[in-house]
Amino acid sequence: MDQKIREAIFRSVIEEPYARTLGLELQELEAGFSAVEMQYHPERMNNLFGRAHGGAIFSLIDEAFETVCQTSGEVTVALSVNVNFVASPESGARLRAEAREISATRKTANYEIRVTDQEGRLMAVCQALAYRTGKPLPFL
Repeated sequence: MDQKIREAIFRSVIEEPYARTLGLELQELEAGFSAVEMQYHPERMNNLFGRAHGGAIFSLIDEAFETVCQTSGEVTVALSVNVNFVASPESGARLRAEAREISATRKTANYEIRVTDQEGRLMAVCQALAYRTGKPLPFL
């Protein structure tokens, strides 16, 4: 992966308002792979049942998806995201989403994203489909 693209994606995540709000941190990035982490804060991320809100977990997944897609060097956007929630994290858990490119064509790419806690317990799995626009990344 081009080092300029890698650095630009890391910088963009640091500057992204939504990522900052949720504390989403890009940890690893290479061609076709991304790992993003966040601390689960129950006081801000719980649903009405006192468990992790699906939207918080989805946001972690989406950040990993967003960053892995851009490793192609072109603007790539989501077409479809299918998430299965497997378990709810314990209070204060450190969550990690790992996104891997499974297949790609000139215009589309498929990804698998898995969310685990710091003990390696599976929290969610995701299959995602992206569209490659052919346009250069604007933040390079």
